[in-house]
Amino acid sequence: MALLAQGLDYFGADGFPLTVRRVKTEPGGRPSHAHDVTEIDHYHDFCELVLVLSGRGLHVLEGESFPVSAGNVFVVQGQQVHCFRDRADLVLMNVMYDPARLPLPAGLLRRLPGYSALFMLEPSFRSAHQFSSRLDLGRDELGMAEVLAERMEKESAYARPGHEAVLLGLLVELMVFLSRRYGESEVRESRALLQMGKLISALEQRYHEPWTLEQLARFAGHSRTSLLRVFRQATGKSPIDYLIGLRIEAAKRLLRQSELGMTDIALEVGFGDSNYFARQFRLVVGRTPTDFRRSELV
Repeated sequence: MALLAQGLDYFGADGFPLTVRRVKTEPGGRPSHAHDVTEIDHYHDFCELVLVLSGRGLHVLEGESFPVSAGNVFVVQGQQVHCFRDRADLVLMNVMYDPARLPLPAGLLRRLPGYSALFMLEPSFRSAHQFSSRLDLGRDELGMAEVLAERMEKESAYARPGHEAVLLGLLVELMVFLSRRYGESEVRESRALLQMGKLISALEQRYHEPWTLEQLARFAGHSRTSLLRVFRQATGKSPIDYLIGLRIEAAKRLLRQSELGMTDIALEVGFGDSNYFARQFRLVVGRTPTDFRRSELV
């Protein structure tokens, strides 16, 4: 039976949902910190970005074992059962964060194909790719990532005034650094994920364009059937539903910040028809665009 590693134990009851824990291979298997469950089958109610700083071992994920060594970087999403075994001087830096509770600039991050590939896609395709699509950092790059993680570790430990803002800024910087490195990967499996990441990036920036499913499939280098399967596995949505969601978010910004009429807003964000826009807005948001604007102005 896998153990639930709760964010409450790492962030505190009312704490900022972002912290860092260093895990070393201690003599006799002693824990490195309170609530260290590295060698116990467990899952989280948060996400964990893992930097392998040194040593080697086996990462057991959902019943499959993958060798890990210095320079490996990967994300463990909340409900994935995992642990580490056969540790030989293995040192990890675990960046624990709850994306649902953090004001991350998700839209801006998704403009980086490497972000979508590393943080959204790779965890879902790790088994199919046998961990070959992980990020591997060279010595210098690993040192740069470690410096950022160490600064986060210190901010978490001392919790001085303003540490939340510093932690968030450092997390975003680390995510961008790792996403850029992933974008430079020449590994075949990584390139396949990056192609899908480029599609997500294009949608984030060009949601107003009249995309069709056929165009999306060509852009990603997939058949329609393959695109639907892979995209839903990665995002939980179909490509068209994802696109509609982006358009609705853009429409919400215009409803708050502009005096444009409904037809103009519909055209601005990519809906060719104001009635269709109104129907989709109500389906997604639960109220009409007019009601949404009125409630935002109160």
